[in-house]
Amino acid sequence: MTSATPRPTAGPDRRTVIAAAGAAGLTVALAACGSGDGDSDAAGSGSAGDALAKTADIPEGGGKIFKDQGVVVTQPSAGTYKAFSAKCTHQGCAVGSVADGVIVCPCHNSHFSVADGSVKKGPATAPLPEQKISVSGDEIKLA
Repeated sequence: MTSATPRPTAGPDRRTVIAAAGAAGLTVALAACGSGDGDSDAAGSGSAGDALAKTADIPEGGGKIFKDQGVVVTQPSAGTYKAFSAKCTHQGCAVGSVADGVIVCPCHNSHFSVADGSVKKGPATAPLPEQKISVSGDEIKLA
């Protein structure tokens, strides 16, 4: 009868290496989906009542993405402010820019209206959910 000698382990096994590579790949993919073009702002903590922006920060016909709070604030017409979820309804990527009356998702190029969050160009089929904000003086706050 021969006895089996355990194989010495010099490092992580094959399964561990493959799992780690998969996790790293997923992290890169998720980071790419959430990347913006510089329109993001980290002001505030995202709690209700915290100042999010000044009204002067939100361009008319456009808007600004607040990545940390997961919200995009728009000004479809002078003095009218709206807020929507910054998460695309197609596959959950973070929207990446706001200009010329549309909110654009960089992942698959869905376009949403700055006025009501409705889909202007797919592949998304559902509008961006509206978020509650309050405007007092020149401050915009999460409600």
